[in-house]
Amino acid sequence: MGEWLGVIMAVVSSALGGTGATVTRYLAVDADPFTLGILRFGFGFLCVLPIAVALRARWPQRKDWLGVASLGILFYGFAIVLYNIALGHTTAARATLALATLPFLTMVVGALLGVESVTARKTVGVVIAMLGVAVGLAAGLTEAPPGAWRGELVMLGTSLCMSFYNVWSRPFIERSSAMGFLTVGMGAGAAVLVMVGLFSGSFAVMSNFGPREWTAGLYLGAAGGALAFVLWVLALQRTSPTRVAITMTANPMAAALLATVLLDEPITISFLIGLVAVLAGIWMASSRSKVERTTGNRS
Repeated sequence: MGEWLGVIMAVVSSALGGTGATVTRYLAVDADPFTLGILRFGFGFLCVLPIAVALRARWPQRKDWLGVASLGILFYGFAIVLYNIALGHTTAARATLALATLPFLTMVVGALLGVESVTARKTVGVVIAMLGVAVGLAAGLTEAPPGAWRGELVMLGTSLCMSFYNVWSRPFIERSSAMGFLTVGMGAGAAVLVMVGLFSGSFAVMSNFGPREWTAGLYLGAAGGALAFVLWVLALQRTSPTRVAITMTANPMAAALLATVLLDEPITISFLIGLVAVLAGIWMASSRSKVERTTGNRS
């Protein structure tokens, strides 16, 4: 049950991240990538820190602080800026499809670094889920703004950063705790974003926000930043990096569902087929074959 609980946590995290992509796209009209990063992980850190203190989270060991902080800057600093830049150059559908390469990249990185083995079942599940995203977003993929390929290429960079974060995180989490690891990492990433924001005019941008922008920004920080990534690191603590990463295919589907509510976009047959394929792919990659259950292989 522990591994499946991790997968469920990752699915909810990815769904929250999908809604965060829609909100980011909404705010991108008035805010630069660093401002968006501060809103997401600056506010996210302010939400996570008191929870970690209240739960008496076990903090990373002194020897691990540099590694944890570096991973935090990679993910919550550098990767989120790339993510925000990407969403400013292409549609949410196309950007999130590029982000859906995360499970494949995580599987490859994990295999190259010797962290987890690549099985046929896991590979098939990843491919099915990625194809499901492509089918589900088929309509949105035709609406490419000029130069959209730049945003999609940048989003691939985001996926690569996240894949290394997924693979390298687990040892640090095991030596501390999920909340301690998350708080230190997010704090390091947020600190870098704030320092850059002080010189780039990010806080001046926020001073011009109205009630709608602040509501969207607070949601981005609380749900898309804090809650989504609390669940993500808890999932990484319970199951393999690839099984967590494959749930990222739920991200664009959640974004599309939110668009049906906010923008009155219809739910198409291709979307429903894609959603079924995504769920089937997640199940296949997350479950173990009879041979794996017999040998006790948890990779």
